[in-house]
Amino acid sequence: MPEKIFFQSSLPRAGSTIFQNLMAQNPDFYTTPTSGVLELLYAARMNYTNSPEFKAQDAKEMEAGWKGFCNKGMYGFYDGITDKRFVLDKCRGWGVYYNFLDFFYPNPKIVCLLRDPVDIFCSLEKKFRANQHKDSGIVNHTNMQGTTTEKRIDIWAGSPPVGLALERLWQIKKEGINKKMLFIRYEDLCENPNREMRRVYEYFELPFYQHDFDNIEQVTKEDDEVYGIYGDHTIKPKLSVVRSNAQQILGKDVCTWINNKYSWVEQL
Repeated sequence: MPEKIFFQSSLPRAGSTIFQNLMAQNPDFYTTPTSGVLELLYAARMNYTNSPEFKAQDAKEMEAGWKGFCNKGMYGFYDGITDKRFVLDKCRGWGVYYNFLDFFYPNPKIVCLLRDPVDIFCSLEKKFRANQHKDSGIVNHTNMQGTTTEKRIDIWAGSPPVGLALERLWQIKKEGINKKMLFIRYEDLCENPNREMRRVYEYFELPFYQHDFDNIEQVTKEDDEVYGIYGDHTIKPKLSVVRSNAQQILGKDVCTWINNKYSWVEQL
């Protein structure tokens, strides 16, 4: 059974996949693709809350049993998968569900990769433009929906996964949960990976492992057909600085609007 489970809860298009595969270079770590473990626990919470069988019994006893179920269930899931010492579970929901996680797994360590929101939206727009052979699901010319870059950004900003992830991040900041998490900016990881990875190991309270940033093997596997045209979980083998071309793709005014709307991200 793993000794400890760590968590990654990052923004979309912010390097979460490459981070998982970097951590997988450490032989002590089992790292997941996008994980459904939180979904299992979330669904079980609904049953625990609403089932009359639990309501009819002693509340303190049931709470203790529920706590044990969540803790042992999560460990049991990974005990069935790996014999490595540590697990790094990747799911965008862990951050906003910090207090639920803390209920059965005290003082969880959660890493969140951030990226300039301008470049996140730019990445989505580039994916949209590169996949015109498929229906994106957001353009309707009759209703004039999603027909311009600006309209598409409005849609992405108000819906999953990007809008939801940013909304959750705002709530994390509002509740002060951000003070218990570790934030890594994707731009910083690319420019100074050794420094940023040392921060990760200090946060995890583990000895530093020297990673190879020029030879990153992809060990996490996901079927991107499930996620449509925006699914892209294939990494490059070398970590390198990606220069922003958001102004050329989105336009200066749109970039300014995004920067103003999400200026609080820089405060994390």
